[in-house]
Amino acid sequence: MKMKTLVASLALALLATFAVQAKLNVVATLPDYGAIAEAVGGDQVKVTSLARGTEDPHFIDARPSYIRVLNQADVLLEGGAEMEVGWLPALVNNARNPKILGDAPGHVLMSQGIALIGVPPVPVDRSMGDVHPAGNPHFAHDPANGKIMATHLAEVFTKLDSANGYIYQANLKRFLDQLDQKLAEWTTAMAPLRGTKVVTYHKSYDYFASRFGLEIVGQIEPKPGIEPSPSHINALIPRVKEAGAKLVLIEPNRPRKTPQYVADAIGAKLVIVPGMVGGNEKIKDYFGLFDYDVAQIIAALKEQK
Repeated sequence: MKMKTLVASLALALLATFAVQAKLNVVATLPDYGAIAEAVGGDQVKVTSLARGTEDPHFIDARPSYIRVLNQADVLLEGGAEMEVGWLPALVNNARNPKILGDAPGHVLMSQGIALIGVPPVPVDRSMGDVHPAGNPHFAHDPANGKIMATHLAEVFTKLDSANGYIYQANLKRFLDQLDQKLAEWTTAMAPLRGTKVVTYHKSYDYFASRFGLEIVGQIEPKPGIEPSPSHINALIPRVKEAGAKLVLIEPNRPRKTPQYVADAIGAKLVIVPGMVGGNEKIKDYFGLFDYDVAQIIAALKEQK
């Protein structure tokens, strides 16, 4: 009897181990992609995000530990549009994992299917700053693009793990239904703010502004990725003041001194608006990102009145 009990216990342990190992091991470059992967994958995936929501996604510290993480990945989610070009390729090459190389099924570009804005009309060179030839890579900051990314992930997960395809499709429907509901709420909340003029630090908010009708009238950076000089700031202030800018929006990783100086000079409100999941401790998932950002902007404009 004891032998049967032992055998049964071992069998259960083996099944449990197999179940854990059967999960798709998903590595996302940015936490936004990771959050969507968790929503679509549910209990069938294990998700690790390399970047933190408080970091600059263009310049992540490529830690050696990331090589081991990538070596064990079944799926790699990267934005594409050269968002991670400065730090990801060397990590992937050193990871020596054929599942996530090049055109492998496990190498996923989250920008696939998304109409990128800000595509340069002329050939790009370094004199233009950190300009991306394929277009602005901050597309995840338009919640409507979350639908495209989630649908793409459900297809990828189903191909790699067909036995659980019905689960991925059910999770996808749940995610899309909730996103439709939240998008309607955010759009209604932001409707009175349409046409509000804002200054941003970087081109991180272009998709968000386009979705909700904010008008970007200037940027702290003279060119993408180039820190502002005193002459640029001195020229920017009268221009955006005349335009009637009400807010200066910056990401959590940006220095405060110069944006605050600009805000004070033009009578605007400086607002820290995270561009990624985890950019504030209250932001736990993709829906939470927009709940927080919309609330911050509405509250800041109320203080202006």
